[in-house]
Amino acid sequence: MTQALARLHPALVHHIVNTLGWRSLRPLQEQAIEPVLEGHDAVLLAPTAGGKTEAACFPLLSAMEEHRWTGLSVLYVCPLKALLNNLLPRLETYAAWLGRRVAIWHGDVTAGARRAVLRDPPDLLLTTPESLEAMLVSVNVDHARFFAGVRAIVVDEVHAFAGDDRGWHLLAVLERLTRITGSPIQRIGLSATVGNPRELVTWLQGASHGTREGRVVAPDVKPALGAIPPGELEIDYVGSVHNAATVIAALHRGEKRLVFCDSRQLVEEIGAALRERGVTTYLSHASLSLDERRQAEQAFAEARDCVIVSTSTLELGIDVGDLDRVIQINAPSTVASFLQRLGRTGRRSGSSRNCLFLALNKDSLLWAYALVLLWSRGFVEPVHAPPEPRHIVAQQILALCLQEHSVGSRLWSEAWNGLAPFDRSAEPIKRHLLAQGFVDQDGELLFIGLEAERRFGRQHFMGMTAVFTAPPQFTVFEGRREIGRTDPALLTEKVDGPRLLLLGGRSWKVTWTDWKRRRCFVEPAEAGGRARWMTPGIGGVGFDLSRAARDVLLGEDPPVKLTQRAARVMAELRERRLDVVHPGGTVISRQGLDVRWWTWAGFRANATLAATLGELVDEKQRFDDVSVRLRSDLTREMWQAATADAAERLCLPDVDERALAGLKFSEALPRRLAVATLAARLADLDAAAKVLKEPARFAIGSQV
Repeated sequence: MTQALARLHPALVHHIVNTLGWRSLRPLQEQAIEPVLEGHDAVLLAPTAGGKTEAACFPLLSAMEEHRWTGLSVLYVCPLKALLNNLLPRLETYAAWLGRRVAIWHGDVTAGARRAVLRDPPDLLLTTPESLEAMLVSVNVDHARFFAGVRAIVVDEVHAFAGDDRGWHLLAVLERLTRITGSPIQRIGLSATVGNPRELVTWLQGASHGTREGRVVAPDVKPALGAIPPGELEIDYVGSVHNAATVIAALHRGEKRLVFCDSRQLVEEIGAALRERGVTTYLSHASLSLDERRQAEQAFAEARDCVIVSTSTLELGIDVGDLDRVIQINAPSTVASFLQRLGRTGRRSGSSRNCLFLALNKDSLLWAYALVLLWSRGFVEPVHAPPEPRHIVAQQILALCLQEHSVGSRLWSEAWNGLAPFDRSAEPIKRHLLAQGFVDQDGELLFIGLEAERRFGRQHFMGMTAVFTAPPQFTVFEGRREIGRTDPALLTEKVDGPRLLLLGGRSWKVTWTDWKRRRCFVEPAEAGGRARWMTPGIGGVGFDLSRAARDVLLGEDPPVKLTQRAARVMAELRERRLDVVHPGGTVISRQGLDVRWWTWAGFRANATLAATLGELVDEKQRFDDVSVRLRSDLTREMWQAATADAAERLCLPDVDERALAGLKFSEALPRRLAVATLAARLADLDAAAKVLKEPARFAIGSQV
């Protein structure tokens, strides 16, 4: 027995050795014991399937016994309800070895099960940040009693929180919980892929950073190139959904294959095409009903010769059994996402990690090649919290008023222990909430206002617990069975003949639509269904991936196998784009009236550059991931004058008014602050400044 293992509770060690049959712990599990038992905040990093859950929970269960914690003492937070469901049996087993209990609480848990949790709290509760918020604001939960004994929280897939507004929401909720417990809550984050772990620990600590020690436990963070045998990483160019399905159906028969797509529409189209070819196929994405997803995941876990087609919903650690192959349609936009997906394979003894990219178009082939090049350099994107989360501040002030019923007008900011931006710097937002009736004031007390009740009060303010906006969708039923949800545009656009939907990989004919209740009823159809969802948010790829694409066009090859057709298309791409890439800077080219500045800087950087050089930029087609379209009458003199000091006067991008609808709680902000929040998130000032300092070369033969 190692010295670290000996620090765990003897009963736990007995079951690890005899019940699990483990002769030793994994490196991360060994190294995590000391800092977790000592009560330090920590981020535990290991590749997918590296035993992170056990690395956090074994020492926490031991601490539970050593310090005789009673009642609810540990929270385990995940970004996905499905991941919580998947973890529950495992954690129940571990806790039972010590006579401890585990329960689960999220949006799909029945009211009866929740009442049972409140009557007799477990030792460890699996939940989501939204459900924590719901418990804090619920009149049915005595949060001062229920949460009083919480000593630690585990944040699984912590990078998934830190990179978006759910992270700000989680930090704010944790500070409010800390006020309830009256003592610091140990914070442990779990992640497989992150490029800046030290910053992630600082972020996770919130207001307690600087007063408590934070550790990074990472025995093997860098992606190991040698872990993937030659030929197991391959890129193919297929050119269409039809051809992709043909390749998937023909390759690796008898094996279990997981196909990742980066849109629900593509999942549906690939799934339907595979079923047409007689392949046993299951689908998973957020617009399928819970029962549909669970049945698919269970069937896939138990089957062998089959395919499951999924969005990123199956990227984050949900157990779907032993996989043989991962297939990626086109390419994800980050190395971190690629590593998560790659890590779904190679878990079974004797198997190896692998991934086959199938590019549906030439640009996707370039991005796949660039992504593998970045990965081969050992690069993983740093995770940064979105800037200026003013809308989350507004939501938190309203939630605090609901939680406490009334809040001191001078003391409200103390609820977050001085954590910016929930501190006194939020005073203008509080004043706006008062002025617009979201919050009312009686003497020195603030309480929830009529405007907040009108906008957010439905279903006991449940809409206030989620910090992201979901576009309106219609629920689709076959009889009484819910299939999933579809975009209303498919129900309103003009069609000739029957209205056909594609959902769950099958075609359906719409028989009746209940517009008031947002429901539509369908019956099976032979074929011809269509799928589509409007997805809000800022798209595009980042600076590093865009620059890797430029390096690929300049001739750099990553360690990946190209099929013959992929190699042929890549050669064509390099030949065709030879005039728009240069290793020493950017390129300005002209084709007729089309003048473009080829920055290869990414979507946000180009948005910033387009705003900064406003008078030089084409008004209609302004920018994309790799270029900025300039005025057709541009001259060298105009360019030199406009860019001479541009790096010192960068502007935030313009914001489309329609984009404000995708910013949850934007109506609780002054319009100028809502616009400023979105503009800051659309910008990449550092990359834009770097591009402006590079020489811009005018393409040979250009008349600019």
